[in-house]
Amino acid sequence: MTDPNAIQPSALDQLPDRDPEETAEWQASLDAVAKAAGPHRAAYLMRRTLERAEGTGIALPKLLETDYVNTIPTSAEPSVPGDEAMESRITAWNRWNAAAMVTRGSKHGVGGHIATFASAAWLYETGFNHFFQGKEADGSGDQLYIQGHASPGIYARAFLDGRLNEDHLDNFRQESGGNGLPSYPHPRRLPWLWEFPTVSMGLGPLSAIYQARFNRYLTARGIKDVSNSHVWAFLGDGEMDEPESTAALALASREGLDNLTFVINCNLQRLDGPVRANFKIVQELEAQFRGAGWNVVKTLWGTAWDELFQLDTTGALVRRLREVPDAQVQTYQTRDAAYIRQDFFGTDPALVEMAKLLSDDKILECFHLSRGGHEARKVYAAYKAAVEFKGAPTVILAQTVKGFTLGEGFASKNANHQMKKLTVDEFKAMRDLLELPIKDSDFVDGVVPYGHPGADSPEVRYLQERRAALGGPAPARRVHPVAPLPAPAEKAFASFDKGSGSQNVATTMAFVRLIKDLVRDKETGKRWVPIVPDEARTFGMESLFPSLGIYSPKGQTYEPVDRDQLMYYKEAKNGQILNEGITEAGSMADFIAASTAYSTHGEAMIPFYIFYSMFGWQRTADQMWQLGDQLGRGFLIGATAGRTTLTGEGLQHADGHSPVIAATNPAALTYDPAFAYEVATIVKDGLRRMYGEAAPGEDPNVFYYLTVYNEPLPQPAKPSGLGIDEGIVKGLYRFNTAESAGVTVAAANAPRIQLLGSGTAIHWTLQAQQLLAEEWGVAADVWSATSWTELRRDALEADAALLRGEERVPYVRQALQGAEGPVLAVSDYMRQVPDQIAQWVEQDYSSLGADGFGLSDTREAARRHFGIDAHSIVVAALAQLAKRGEVKATAVKEAREKYGL
Repeated sequence: MTDPNAIQPSALDQLPDRDPEETAEWQASLDAVAKAAGPHRAAYLMRRTLERAEGTGIALPKLLETDYVNTIPTSAEPSVPGDEAMESRITAWNRWNAAAMVTRGSKHGVGGHIATFASAAWLYETGFNHFFQGKEADGSGDQLYIQGHASPGIYARAFLDGRLNEDHLDNFRQESGGNGLPSYPHPRRLPWLWEFPTVSMGLGPLSAIYQARFNRYLTARGIKDVSNSHVWAFLGDGEMDEPESTAALALASREGLDNLTFVINCNLQRLDGPVRANFKIVQELEAQFRGAGWNVVKTLWGTAWDELFQLDTTGALVRRLREVPDAQVQTYQTRDAAYIRQDFFGTDPALVEMAKLLSDDKILECFHLSRGGHEARKVYAAYKAAVEFKGAPTVILAQTVKGFTLGEGFASKNANHQMKKLTVDEFKAMRDLLELPIKDSDFVDGVVPYGHPGADSPEVRYLQERRAALGGPAPARRVHPVAPLPAPAEKAFASFDKGSGSQNVATTMAFVRLIKDLVRDKETGKRWVPIVPDEARTFGMESLFPSLGIYSPKGQTYEPVDRDQLMYYKEAKNGQILNEGITEAGSMADFIAASTAYSTHGEAMIPFYIFYSMFGWQRTADQMWQLGDQLGRGFLIGATAGRTTLTGEGLQHADGHSPVIAATNPAALTYDPAFAYEVATIVKDGLRRMYGEAAPGEDPNVFYYLTVYNEPLPQPAKPSGLGIDEGIVKGLYRFNTAESAGVTVAAANAPRIQLLGSGTAIHWTLQAQQLLAEEWGVAADVWSATSWTELRRDALEADAALLRGEERVPYVRQALQGAEGPVLAVSDYMRQVPDQIAQWVEQDYSSLGADGFGLSDTREAARRHFGIDAHSIVVAALAQLAKRGEVKATAVKEAREKYGL
């Protein structure tokens, strides 16, 4: 039986030992220390030795955890420039007004959060006074990802510096009147203040990493030098459980993003209770970030703890701090000195002796008040260390108390996230604690007053002077006066108008060909940002590799295996393509950063992100919503689209619903183009609207979602006639009639039907047009429905106009006006997609679609399975006409039997 205490073999046993005697001496020394001074002393010496080795450049694995103490010792802390007493008064006003705003709003039932900002006030104030660069210098400044639940504190500071007034604060979470403040950071609702929407937790940290990376991309490509911009992401320790929060940590360290700092507010509480009740979240996060290659700075304890650490000659205090679980630390926050003496100090004789030297007041000061995240000096030291560290991103783990300064009813209580107000007595106690000059008489009818020292007070002057020195207000969003981008040469778009002749071309390939031409444009070509999640070859984009290059901060340090081929894999420091690997979330974060560069950096960039349509909206719809919130612009391309086009891939790849999800996003313009010329027309109009001259009433802050297919088919020429381009953009136009299609219908007064098809489904619709004429004597007109969603939105706007007394007819009704017979709509998506327009079509309306799960089979078999192939369309059309008495009822049964349906 193996001795469990025996030293087990390790990887080092495989290496030759050049001096076994020396190795034995080191091991004997370690054994001697452990025996004489205890294992804790031995462990301490080993850690210090490893730190020494790391500091001198010796390649060793890094320690993943350090003791539960501050990374920066008190003796190494720099002094805080400026006036700490003044900053303390400013912070007190901000604390007061944040709590007052939420409490006053609670009378209207709109809710709000107080405890988060109360814990993080110094984390923000120190940054605003000393670190966060504004936009008035180079137009970019720093990018601040503010923790969503801390927004009342940011509003309170904007109130203090004159950017908001009492009316704004009184309309917190009451936006319909036009003078309100959104609950959380929302650029679409308060576009002059907020840059980044962050309250969908987990998306802030992910986006911050890719924003810092995109800043490097802009600089490397010579678009704009933003090397002075720093990205700050303020996060909650509970938020770090979201998988997106840590999804890109390795990317940040791999690319050396030292322009990025995470500040994690470790108040040890999430929404319902402790983050890690039986464990230590700070230690867990430290190991996670160190393992990913980040620089970690822990700011845990305030200056009151210095005396305790000086007394800790045996290491017992440090050991005890490591072993006490977070939930117990939270309990200490609410208990008296006697309890802490017994439960914390009473577990070790050395600690018992230490406690005898401490007064009750000292113990309560340490355990109730003194946290690193609540002291300007501690926070300043951490921030300074972060911005000065080179070669890797930094995470600051700042320990705080949730609900700090709000009184005993709030601090560290499990329910404080849901607590929306303080009583008048609690406010008075808070006033006394913060030493604010607010009188009892200022509480009129029990309403807590806002506090302001005056527009010309020393506090406001100091605040504004500090911001002026740092480049202006923050946070702030600016849309710089950028001239519209010139339209690309018409030739790039017109080349698709003639069709492909006898050549089979899928619309995915047509889009890629269009992009190849557009990136060559002398004026706007460099503005394109191609983004792909490791599927470029699937979409036929490999030809862009050698011409545009794949962005890599290291360039290409190897010889690619396909270097002798024309389309070899080329990475470059100034590469234009962002090829992200298998991460739709990372690709979307790229897209968001690029699509908002017009406001973040004053540089209009044109991103297109191409992906398997099944793995776009379904997987990252929350980020698409974030994109809309952030007023992003660009093109999302759902390639290999549709439920029946990916032969053999099965239900997990068969997208029959992405347009449904996209339709829920008000900022998404969703198109399902059938032909190459439609793709070109939509992209051309999108460039005009988002980057050129938007028409009156058009919102340029939109993004386009185009579904394109991998089914190679002949691309027809663009029909001639007026209104084709308008119809393509608005969502519907008549592609042909039975007569213009040249189909032969025996009877002069033959029954007629209108067939509406979108995307690849229009090809089966055209086949059905032939069959209906040749085999059933029915004339069918075929329409291309490029956007069911845009047709619906136009109709909804027309309905709203009617309620206002304005006469307006929906475009879909105008387009179909006078069209004979019923309407049958067909798509490769679930019927819910074409059914969006049903209520505005005056003719009898029915639809066919691919509802249910996908399956692996040939395209023909899959379409027969869902009942959307040409034969199924014929049967459905005959059923519509039979219902109207325009064909014999027996025709439907005959058709079913004939086609084996």
